[in-house]
Amino acid sequence: MAVGAAAVGLLTAGVAAPASGQESAGRSVAVAAAAKDARQIGTGPLATVGGVPVSATADSATRAIAQASPEAVTATSNLCGSGYYLIYAEQLPTPEQRLGTIFSYRKNVAPWNACAIFDNNTGSAKWMKLKLCPNATGATCDVDEGLFSQYAGPVRVADGMCARVTALMKNSSSSTTYLINRQFSPSCN
Repeated sequence: MAVGAAAVGLLTAGVAAPASGQESAGRSVAVAAAAKDARQIGTGPLATVGGVPVSATADSATRAIAQASPEAVTATSNLCGSGYYLIYAEQLPTPEQRLGTIFSYRKNVAPWNACAIFDNNTGSAKWMKLKLCPNATGATCDVDEGLFSQYAGPVRVADGMCARVTALMKNSSSSTTYLINRQFSPSCN
């Protein structure tokens, strides 16, 4: 897979049209209202990228991805809806071989709802699975999986503080080799 093809993801280009079988979700979000409603827990106002609030606790890699791709941050934020702020972004499997980018968002009011989008940066349809699970025993996870050319998600959970994200990508559902296999919990701050 050519590195140039990895840079062709439609969300990275700022286009947030749904992939085959996906419905439009909150496309006309009032970004200014989201920025106004989102406040960092106990630390004052948030920075913004493309009008989207970014958590004061976001790591330097997340901030660098947001600064380099404000269109992608805006597009994925719009898919989640109003009131969410970016807490984590990661290019997978590595920044050098970016086949996908995960964006994780959270609301800053109890129960701190969480939302995630898994952007396909390959330029072709891949089998993808995105799973978001609350940090609670017996809690129900939200999952989106299938053959997607643009993105998997959005997936959302209530009580999203420390929610666990799983992002998987393969060439097809029957493939035994994962191009991406990443599980993590964004910062709980």
